[in-house]
Amino acid sequence: MSDQDRQRLVSAAGASSPTVVQVAVAAPVSDLFDYRPLAEQPLPEIGRRVLVPFGRGRRLGLVAAWQQDSRIAATRLKTILAYLDEGPVLQPETFELIRWAACYYQYPLGEAIFSALPVHLRRATTTTSKPRKGWRLNSTAKAADDSGLARAPRQRALLALIRAQPEGILETSLREQLGDCRSALQALQAKGLIASCLMPAAPATAIAATSVPATAAATTAALGGSPRPPVLNAEQRTAVEAIEHSAGFGCFLLDGVTGSGKTEVYIRLINRALERDRQVLVLVPEIGLTPQLAERFAHRISAVQAVLHSGLGEREREIAWHRAASGQARLVLGTRSAIFTPLPDLGLLIVDEEHDVSLKQQDGFRYSARDLAVRRAQLSRCPVLLGSATPSLETLSNASRGRYQHLRLRQRAGGAQAPRFLLADVRSQPLITGLSHALLTRMSAVIEAGNQVLLFLNRRGFAPVLTCHDCGWISVCQHCDARMTLHRNQGQLVCHHCGDRRALPIQCPYCESPDLRPLGQGTERVEDSLRQRFPGIPLARIDRDNTRRKGELERLLNAARDGDYPILLGTQMLAKGHHLPGVTLVGILDLDHGLYGSDFRATERMAQLLIQVAGRAGRAERPGTVLVQTRHPDHPLLIRLLRQGYGAFAAAALAERAEAGLPPFSFQVLLRADSRIEQLALDFLHNAGALVQTLEPGPVEIWGPAPASMERRAGRYRAQLLLQARQRAPLHALIGRLLPALRRQSNSHRLRWSIDIDPQESL
Repeated sequence: MSDQDRQRLVSAAGASSPTVVQVAVAAPVSDLFDYRPLAEQPLPEIGRRVLVPFGRGRRLGLVAAWQQDSRIAATRLKTILAYLDEGPVLQPETFELIRWAACYYQYPLGEAIFSALPVHLRRATTTTSKPRKGWRLNSTAKAADDSGLARAPRQRALLALIRAQPEGILETSLREQLGDCRSALQALQAKGLIASCLMPAAPATAIAATSVPATAAATTAALGGSPRPPVLNAEQRTAVEAIEHSAGFGCFLLDGVTGSGKTEVYIRLINRALERDRQVLVLVPEIGLTPQLAERFAHRISAVQAVLHSGLGEREREIAWHRAASGQARLVLGTRSAIFTPLPDLGLLIVDEEHDVSLKQQDGFRYSARDLAVRRAQLSRCPVLLGSATPSLETLSNASRGRYQHLRLRQRAGGAQAPRFLLADVRSQPLITGLSHALLTRMSAVIEAGNQVLLFLNRRGFAPVLTCHDCGWISVCQHCDARMTLHRNQGQLVCHHCGDRRALPIQCPYCESPDLRPLGQGTERVEDSLRQRFPGIPLARIDRDNTRRKGELERLLNAARDGDYPILLGTQMLAKGHHLPGVTLVGILDLDHGLYGSDFRATERMAQLLIQVAGRAGRAERPGTVLVQTRHPDHPLLIRLLRQGYGAFAAAALAERAEAGLPPFSFQVLLRADSRIEQLALDFLHNAGALVQTLEPGPVEIWGPAPASMERRAGRYRAQLLLQARQRAPLHALIGRLLPALRRQSNSHRLRWSIDIDPQESL
């Protein structure tokens, strides 16, 4: 894209020879700031980082537009201090995506830009390239084959990768793909096939330059060849053909039951895109899903991969980002923030588990990666595929209105049967640490048969509360309106909301009684009980507390997949998307809270979680059973979900939402405020509500303000004001007029406030 095209995207000015640079500054301000370019240097490209004078100091900024004139007098116009890069760090399409997102989510453009960039580009330092060691083919080897390396597969793989890069390839890139390969490189050099060379490091500049795709044949050789793919069933073929034959942009919902082979559809489509020399971006909601998916891709897809998520080190993320931006990485797999990764040849976007709330950022720049994926596909004129076994009601509504093409996978792949659901009525029944007699009996039979059991409890720790049996004291957080969870293994009481920790008391702090008792159960307590009930049976507990070490989650999941643990116990991080072929029994210990949650989305979240957990059972040739413990076995929602499936539940839920005028049949904006002074947040929101009335809101409804469901968190009192309208346009127009006035009113350091467009949670 030319500089004129970039200017058209981001500036209304039509000047043919602009002389003013508009900069988005890394600061909580919405305006762009005008600067002079450096003397006797060309105008900096849009997307290039600059250092500018700002107030009494200096700030990092990014060139966002050009203007012919400035509203600031020429004598007062400041000059840019330095250009920090050799070229733009964002390609035009990525910059336009961030600009659009900042506008839609009402967030300062400068802060949006720098939150989307990797950490090393958020610092005001230059990124000029330093030569680094690389390898290239010798001229004598260019025409030679590798038949002499038949007994040296590692050397053959290296030679294939180097041959695919005529200008040379960095040694660090070779190590990332094939591990420590120094001895193999030295052997190839001794044979006269390759030579070392100096190459520029992966730069943060000129990223829209020519990409460097590896040929499918070369990369396949590097991977030692791909296994024979399974035969697609009719539904899978229909899905692949529909997306493959779409011209340009199109949005597709892949609605497939658990185990229906959605990943196989992804793989076929990815390979087709790679054959056209296009890049592919795959988004997943959580870090825990990336290793398994990356491994499956590596075995089946002939392309250089890059993985991007917050669990990587800063240097690892930097390298992966540059490989994607330069076009070297043809397949990029990442979590939410990967949506902003520059990809010069983007040809396909996939959002796996599109319903997952983790795809929506819950603080700062509150964007939805799923919704931005649709916008990015529009900008790149390519298809986007939203996959889920339990699609969100918003996505189903878009499909029913014809905005998305609805593709269904109703049969499990490989002939696997859907699991059988059983309800265990635990009213008046004795429970052993939350486990019913019916569940324990079935567990014994499954373990004896050599299969695996998965138990789901979305509550980590030993017990959700510690209480005094004599006076009734309970362990509450001093900073939140919440109870502190007992973590017996750590000997602490922990608040799961603010992170406060206290040593486990040996007596009641009020009556000094030593009779302190845990109430309820978390995964730690259930684990202890199971080890007593099934002595000598290997058990893996998978939750956030025991997977903090790098690589531990991947190790446990691999061992679980290999059948090393007959008993698997965990929270939702175990339930999402993992392939566990040995599991034939799933026990859901407690999901009743989702039936009566205060949030109107609570039942949708509960239904999605139940179906996702249940989907771990019977994924191979062995049939599966799902036993749901409940105190509400006659609840109509639960009965409809288990007897008729998620589709019937979703249809009924959509009808209820339509009648109530709730999303997706309306649009919402949530204004939040918090302060250490109890009344200050509510007063601010009352003033905001009054201000809305003066702006003639028209069809916009005002709900509140009211305290948040957990009013006090981390020592701050929280409140919220909800604005809702049947149409998006009047609501966003109102917010555009409201925010400048609110910014003028809220200059107190004692108050924090934020705005959440399309909120997904109201805690």
